[in-house]
Formats: sequence, structure tokens, C-alpha cells
Amino acid sequence: MTTWLRDETPHDVFRFLREGDEGRHQTARVTADGATWLASAAGGHGAALTRWEARPSSPAALPCGTVFDVVNVDPVFGRRMLDRLWEEGPGSGPVAMHRGRMMLFAAPGTAQRLPALLDWEEWGEAVPRPLCHGVGDAVTVPPLVPSSDTSGPRWLVAPDTRHPWLPGPEVVLWACVRAARAASAADVRVSIFPPADPDANVYDVSRRR
Repeated sequence: MTTWLRDETPHDVFRFLREGDEGRHQTARVTADGATWLASAAGGHGAALTRWEARPSSPAALPCGTVFDVVNVDPVFGRRMLDRLWEEGPGSGPVAMHRGRMMLFAAPGTAQRLPALLDWEEWGEAVPRPLCHGVGDAVTVPPLVPSSDTSGPRWLVAPDTRHPWLPGPEVVLWACVRAARAASAADVRVSIFPPADPDANVYDVSRRR
């Protein structure tokens, strides 16, 4: 079931979004085409758009499994995944933050397949177990337009097309493994100097910026 928060004052949300599309950096802002894609997940396409027009600054609950799945991860590990996806891989689909967790929108079927792939992967135990939302689940998506409530859900990479590219389970697995390896490598420090005098004052400057 799709749950929407209502408002007494309707808005022409698509006209508003289209006007905002011109000359504006869109990474964290939904476009009119992106809103259409999100609304399609609700099934009742027209009804979903009508409800969103009522209050575009409110979050909404959308079902997973048909238009997208969601991989819900620890935010620190999720940031490492995004770094790998954008620096070494094919990029990502839409990404949101909600309740201290990072939500990566993925291709339908990812939620069912990813846990099994992680179980088979050598580095799987090093990956903080993601929460995978697929068929039968629903997730809260951020508002179409930015809200003054900074504690609520927000977009990191907002949908901007009617047909966004979504990573499948293999791509998400690749990002998980790369992020786990990067975290492991960061914890290993090799010194070319002899052991320090145990009575000497030693200062760790490795974290200096």
C-alpha cells in the first residue's frame, strides 16, 4: 500500500519541477522525469501523481520489487561503496539517506539475489549485512522538493530520468567487495622504521589532514 501525506493546498508539481530543471545542478534534486519514474512504482500512476501534487515536500512510501529494489546499508560503508561505484565502476542509480541509513536503488530482483551472492563471496563476512527490500516491501522515499526538515529522508543522488540505470546484484556485490577491501587496506599500516623506544613519546600523525 502506498502511503502519502496530504496537504490542503494543491501544487502543479511537474511545472514546478520543470522550471527548476533549467540551469540548476540536479544531483540531489528530483526532476519532472524522475518524479514520473518514482510515481510509476505505485502502480496507480495517475493517482500517485495527484497525491504527490498535493504535497511535494513530503516523503512517501513506495513499494519495491517492480520498478526498483532497495539495498539499505550502513552509511559509512555505503559511502565507500558509492566511491567505488563512481571512481572505478559504472556509477549508481538514485541514492537516498533515511534514519541514518543509506538506500541504494537497485534493479528489481537484487534484494533476492544479493544475500546469496554475499554468502558465497570470500569477502562477504567483511561486509556489514545490508537490508534488502524487494517484492512485498515498501520504503520511504524523500520528498520531490527539498524540505526544511533536515532530519527527514533526503536524496544524495536524485532520480532525473524516466528510465534510470539501476545496478543489479552483481554490480552491488562488486561495490561491496571493493569497499570491504578498501576498509581492510586502510587498517593495515606498514612502517619502514625500526620499532620505537617504548619509553619515548610517540604521536600518531597518520590522521592529520
